[in-house]
Amino acid sequence: MRSGVGYDVHAFAVGRILVLGGVQIEHDKGLAGHSDGDALIHAIMDSILGAAGLGDIGMLFPSDAPLLEGIASTTLLKKVKEKVESAGYETIFVDATIIAQNPRVTPYISSMKRTLSRIIGIDSESINIKATTTDGLGFVGREEGIGCLAISTLKKLK
Repeated sequence: MRSGVGYDVHAFAVGRILVLGGVQIEHDKGLAGHSDGDALIHAIMDSILGAAGLGDIGMLFPSDAPLLEGIASTTLLKKVKEKVESAGYETIFVDATIIAQNPRVTPYISSMKRTLSRIIGIDSESINIKATTTDGLGFVGREEGIGCLAISTLKKLK
């Protein structure tokens, strides 16, 4: 068994759709980024790659790669799953926290878990997603962006 930690932050940007955990969230701004800016999936990918000892998403998917501009993070997560399985590991549990003052994301968590479950290949009970605020403190509290933390547990394939 191996565990890895992931962390990602994206600033809000006008004119973009807000996507977290592969689910579109109703909000007046989305997250800036070279891809779709899905900070939750980015944190999860880093935690999975870290547990497998395979670096991070910046190494795998550079933010200056033209072919990745605007790509759905769900597509990148599929590639991470394939890479990790090729290295002889499978993800067995993911725990993540979304840190956002606004919008409230709790109503979307079930959909996020279903989406992530389908891509990662584990049942939704093996994915835990929590949401919290910073009580008005820092860039999150000022509603300038969203941060996400994740830890994933992998086991060696037989």
